[in-house]
Amino acid sequence: MTRRRKRFGAGRAALTLLTALSALAGTALVGAAPAGAVPGPGAIAPGVRYEEFDIAAARGPAHAHVLTVDLRDPRVRLDLLYPGAVAARATISQQATAQGAVAGVNGDFFNISETQHPGVEATGASVGPAIAHGRALKAAVPDGQRFGPALPPGTSTEDVLGVGADRRARLDGLSLVGSVRTPEGRLPLRGLNQYALPVDSIGAFTPEWGSVSRVRATCGTDTDRAAPCSTDTFEVTVSHGRVVSTADHPGSGPIAPGTTVLVGREAGAQQLRKFYAGEPVRVRHRLVASGARIPYRFALGGYPVLDDGQPLPGLDDRTSAVRTAVGIADGGRRLVLLALDGAVAYRTGLTIAEVASVMRELGSVDAFSLDGGGSSTLVARAPGDTAVSVRNHPSDGRERPVPNGIGVFSAP
Repeated sequence: MTRRRKRFGAGRAALTLLTALSALAGTALVGAAPAGAVPGPGAIAPGVRYEEFDIAAARGPAHAHVLTVDLRDPRVRLDLLYPGAVAARATISQQATAQGAVAGVNGDFFNISETQHPGVEATGASVGPAIAHGRALKAAVPDGQRFGPALPPGTSTEDVLGVGADRRARLDGLSLVGSVRTPEGRLPLRGLNQYALPVDSIGAFTPEWGSVSRVRATCGTDTDRAAPCSTDTFEVTVSHGRVVSTADHPGSGPIAPGTTVLVGREAGAQQLRKFYAGEPVRVRHRLVASGARIPYRFALGGYPVLDDGQPLPGLDDRTSAVRTAVGIADGGRRLVLLALDGAVAYRTGLTIAEVASVMRELGSVDAFSLDGGGSSTLVARAPGDTAVSVRNHPSDGRERPVPNGIGVFSAP
């Protein structure tokens, strides 16, 4: 899918809790303060503010926890929270505290279970592309292999929210461009640290993947996540530019520095069987943006719900759930991070269509939906504390370990 180039206007000013009493599409934001009071959001750190309020939604009240992040402040930046490996999970509070973030929310949907492939280990890896500290960690799985609700029409697993080297946030698409080159020729590379590879393809796994088994990458098809695992697979380990070993099935365990493991399925496996020990191999890969020409310092997957001030066509207006979303305002210089409360009184949540309306009411011109349900978590550090605390009530009753999130960092 080719994403349209984003157009950033000034957008509407962020609504205070008082002005947010006006309704849009049947959804109203209701301030939690006494009548007539207009509480200001609390400062978490320079350029970062936190507030919470009720939302009068169609299926009952929801309670929102919101971070407003001002990227115009040079002390503020966003980056990917993750546990140090693509195929790993930790709670957002653990990730944020370990990386020194002052606040954050959970991120992308992920490979949470493997009930349809008995004996295959769930990787915990996320669905979409991911960039941390300007370095590409992974590419997107095929659309039919994603976990989470159905994608809105016209979107794909390659959709990302990112912040570029220009310190502006935007929605975009990131596709993998890569190759495996040997003296005999060049083969296309169609996977990078992914829990699912396209049928007939070759994918690369680097030390960033972690130690989890790579078998899951050869299960399912491009259109059916539940399809059986491939019976035609092959794996080649390349260290410092030379083939050092081969195997009939994908393996597990940590990947050493300077090493890339190539996993092939079907036609890809047949190509890899031609490789031999000592053969020189060069693996190249990069994530290419469909819109911005400025390199991304940070990006993660999800799906867009608001584009240039308008909700995407076909958004679900029936299924209510606890949600996490992020909005972009002021030409990409301001972000609004929202996580709903999962306490029993608010657990009906919002539909995706309502999320788009709420994010627009909060001043967002573009908005992006992240993983929800038991994953929805917003953390923030109280002034003077050394660790973040969870501000919403996760619907599982405790924090769920997740593969990544959006970290908010602010220098004193």
